[in-house]
Amino acid sequence: MRVTHVTTADLDRMEFHAVRSGEHGPVAARLQDLANRVGSGSEVGRAELFVRAGEQWEIAQEYERACAAYQRAIDDGGPTVIDPRALSAGSLLQLDETESAYAHLSRLEKDEPPGLPTYVHVAEALYAHDDLQGAERWATAGVRHHLHREGEPRVRELLLELLRLRFRIRVDLGLGEDDLDSRLDTD
Repeated sequence: MRVTHVTTADLDRMEFHAVRSGEHGPVAARLQDLANRVGSGSEVGRAELFVRAGEQWEIAQEYERACAAYQRAIDDGGPTVIDPRALSAGSLLQLDETESAYAHLSRLEKDEPPGLPTYVHVAEALYAHDDLQGAERWATAGVRHHLHREGEPRVRELLLELLRLRFRIRVDLGLGEDDLDSRLDTD
């Protein structure tokens, strides 16, 4: 049966249920089912549903399933909050499939992802897997790419999050403060 409309509120309810109940796997399966059945007039598109399913699979530590969901989002090509290649790379790193993960990141870097959440995710994933230089490069690129939009409230929040992460990474690398680090002093 085709589902014609899925809203962000629907997704929020499902994800809240998963957090409350710990049933991330069943919620991921439901999201994936919705992605397979959603119509073109839905508020939330197929690719975003696959991404949300992948995120729930990751929380359930089902990284192979997460990768499969992210691949479906990549194949769909629809809009997503975080680029599914970045998410897939994070799951691939969890599976120790480093070469495949970095292949995704290389293609993503060439395309220069438009969304700040993608830069945050990649920097966090690389930091968590001890690639401090890669994490610092992604964090710096994200900040520099979006600094001109710092007047937008949601962008400002994400920029500060990325600046704080970048600062921690730079401290771990033993790097001195630079012009971007000093932006944290003004907030």
